[in-house]
Amino acid sequence: MAKDDDKTVKLTKRAVDAIKPDGTDFYVFDSDLVGFGVRVRATGGMSYIVRYRAGSGRGAPVRRVTIAAVGKITPDQAREKAKDILASVVKGDDPAKAKAEARAALSFGDLVAKYLDHVAAKKKAATHDLYKHLLNSYALPSLAKRPAASLTSLDIAPLHLKLRDRATTGNRFLAVVASLYSWAMEAKLLAKMENPAAGIEKFRESRRERFLTSEELGRLGDAIHEAETDGIPWEPDPTKKAKHAPKAENRRVKIDATVAAALRLYVLTGARRSEILNLTWDMVDLERGLLFLQDSKTGQKTIILNGPAQLILSELPRVDRFVIPGQAKKRPDGTMESRPRSDLKRPWAAVRKRAGLNADADNPQFRVRLHDLRHTHASIGVGSNLGLPIVGKLLGHKQTRTTERYAHLETDPVRKASEAIGARIMDAMGGRKGRKSNVVLMKKGGN
Repeated sequence: MAKDDDKTVKLTKRAVDAIKPDGTDFYVFDSDLVGFGVRVRATGGMSYIVRYRAGSGRGAPVRRVTIAAVGKITPDQAREKAKDILASVVKGDDPAKAKAEARAALSFGDLVAKYLDHVAAKKKAATHDLYKHLLNSYALPSLAKRPAASLTSLDIAPLHLKLRDRATTGNRFLAVVASLYSWAMEAKLLAKMENPAAGIEKFRESRRERFLTSEELGRLGDAIHEAETDGIPWEPDPTKKAKHAPKAENRRVKIDATVAAALRLYVLTGARRSEILNLTWDMVDLERGLLFLQDSKTGQKTIILNGPAQLILSELPRVDRFVIPGQAKKRPDGTMESRPRSDLKRPWAAVRKRAGLNADADNPQFRVRLHDLRHTHASIGVGSNLGLPIVGKLLGHKQTRTTERYAHLETDPVRKASEAIGARIMDAMGGRKGRKSNVVLMKKGGN
């Protein structure tokens, strides 16, 4: 398919080496394989190409496909690639058009950007930040420029496998990728295809459930009371030198009434951390014993206040619009902007340690997290035979399966069955003659 002004030679290594740029763009075509040639640019760059007509007849458009730069591969290797391309043209394909479409196709990076815009508009900021972190950290570094439609499970599975030591993070990453592609197909950004996250086996996660016993709740209550009155004593770190360490009587960690109230409200209401810290007084209805949350994790939500929770809130001073106020921020105009307390890490760490609820070398899972107070609230409700639907309602669960994690605590029917079986077995074995029982019966509803 060489033109009249194009050069035609047998493209051997010697012939290619002899081609010299002359300051213009021109082609040198192979005399044996029609359409195979070398493109020489005015700048001096040279590359192997294939030129063909996309269709039949002289009116069909001329296309060009670049194979590789001269020097990257040999003329013989380029010739073999050219044969493959020309064979596909004979079959009716248009390689140049397909290549152009692939370049113009939506990249994975562009798809992620569109998806995160959607998440920012439809979901909570914390959800957006989590999705952004997972995709930016574990997917975009290697996949950003790839066409989104070209990805398969063979691309995603290795990324998931790299997170084997962080099972929860790995599974969340997999879920976000699955959600990304489901949304893209539903939004018609991608044609129907197999979701690249489908079929990848998730890691086994060891769900950590920690519920405080009655005795532990007692210690926690004592520690909170001590922290808000006398203060919790602390000892200097012996590994660190301090020139002016406080006297023993001054080494106390004290918390104010609002922090103590927040810790008590967590376990009394089963509310989430953000729901308590972002609580404003206009959401509190003490007369009816309700909290009206405008924007919780699950949207608008009403929390029922039991008597002790109502008493705690009624005794708190209303010094700010936030029930648990933080450090106010100064505006540019000099006025102060009230803000909620951002976290309770330091006071909780002191209270937890004083209550003996920290981890130890023998049991690293023993440490009680602040969120475990919510679990404890739920466990007491389930253990008191209130039923999973009621407990789920109290916690604000939208999905019943979320509450089902506490199902194993509904032990009364199971315990009765076990007692019945044990009694029958003991009777068959001759009863309890001459034996002293080592069994200590638990009080109903005990943990």
